Amino acid sequence: MVQIPEKVEYILDTLKANNYEGYAVGGCVRDSVLGRIPGDWDITTSAKPEEVKKIFRKTVDTGIEHGTVTVILGGEGFEVTTYRVDGKYEDHRHPTEVEFTPDLREDLKRRDFTINAMAYNPEKGIVDLFDGINDLKHRCIRCVGEPEERFSEDALRMLRGIRFAGQLDFSIEERTLQAIQKQSASIGKVSVERIRTEITKLLFSKRPDKLLLVERTGLSESFLPEFSKMLETVQNHPHHSFDVGHHSLLAVRNVREIGEKLRKKEAEIPQPYDGDFRIEKVDTILVFAALLHDVGKPLCKTTDEKGVDHFHGHAEAGSQMAHDIMRRLRFDNDTVNMVTKIVRFHERRFDGSRKAMRRLMSQAGVEVMPYLFIIQEADVLSQSEYMREEKLARIKEGRSVFTEILGQKEAVRLQDLEVTGKDLLDLGVPRGPQVGKVLKELLDIVIDSPEKNNRKLLLTEAQKRITIE
Repeated sequence: MVQIPEKVEYILDTLKANNYEGYAVGGCVRDSVLGRIPGDWDITTSAKPEEVKKIFRKTVDTGIEHGTVTVILGGEGFEVTTYRVDGKYEDHRHPTEVEFTPDLREDLKRRDFTINAMAYNPEKGIVDLFDGINDLKHRCIRCVGEPEERFSEDALRMLRGIRFAGQLDFSIEERTLQAIQKQSASIGKVSVERIRTEITKLLFSKRPDKLLLVERTGLSESFLPEFSKMLETVQNHPHHSFDVGHHSLLAVRNVREIGEKLRKKEAEIPQPYDGDFRIEKVDTILVFAALLHDVGKPLCKTTDEKGVDHFHGHAEAGSQMAHDIMRRLRFDNDTVNMVTKIVRFHERRFDGSRKAMRRLMSQAGVEVMPYLFIIQEADVLSQSEYMREEKLARIKEGRSVFTEILGQKEAVRLQDLEVTGKDLLDLGVPRGPQVGKVLKELLDIVIDSPEKNNRKLLLTEAQKRITIE
């Protein structure tokens, strides 16, 4: 049932040869039982940290105060942690002290959920003291021992439980769910960075709609209260079938499916983007842009005399709200700025005009456009079927025109102009804001008429705009 890698088996055999117990433990055992490939292998042992360091030639003290030593084998690291009993948790996150124990049971019973509290070695097989295998069979997330006690020790466990439910497509056992609802306010004592990590993993999971549990239990009130308003905002309009919250969660699912299709075609997302390109970073931008693209709708909702809802200005309002939310979650500046721009421009559809496309590329940024098309497609697929094919065709045509404009190197940015700020200074434009002002006016000319991106012509136009201050 559990197939352990050779290096893990070597660590367990070496511990045994030195008269210590050793087990693979936690998520690697859970994933093995489920037939999934574990991302990493953690090992728990009766050996104390200094004893582990004596046994293995190359180790790193990654968390020695909590009993963890990383054993390095062939350039690969494996965390080996001494059986331990945690002291009191005074900050809802970390124990004040850790006490080592020779008893595996004591170590396992301090863990969060039954499915993460199983251990394995080839000699003893699976050690399942809290019926974790049965909970895997019934697709259930259940705390080890008393849920309220587990969550009072570490408030992040509440979010972790919902995240596991999303990743594994499990339900949460009723007493565990009730304890989350009762103690949800304590999530405010957890660092925003840890919350952000859990929410990001949840949005990447099989069931990103488990974010509904985060809202229903009250957890989101501490870091994403806007989501409750999104769920309360119905959209009585031919283009929509869901409230804003459910529509946005569907967009998250769709944006990931679109991304997967693009990856299978070996497409780079986005091709013109020359910033910090890492696929997981691109995915994060897309997923949060999908979640927040309509966050401004609750603020902008109006209803006409026929009972039809409208959301005029929601993209602009939502852009500022998305900026504030991403800052609250302490994302890096690049991710904040990209999501903010995508939300701001997500309603700008291609109208058939190359001039309008050049204008959008200039305003939104060339680097934003590939994201924008993906968000727009996911948005349409998350709406009603009304005019769906026409909308998708328009997005496809917009992509094509965007690619043509790039290929033909039509100017849409200041750096695309055939003149520079230095040229204007040499021409006599006073140093200062007027240089930028004239360059922007020249870009406007070229966006309207690409053939005018000619050095001589642009210098003539610039000469007309010189004012002596």
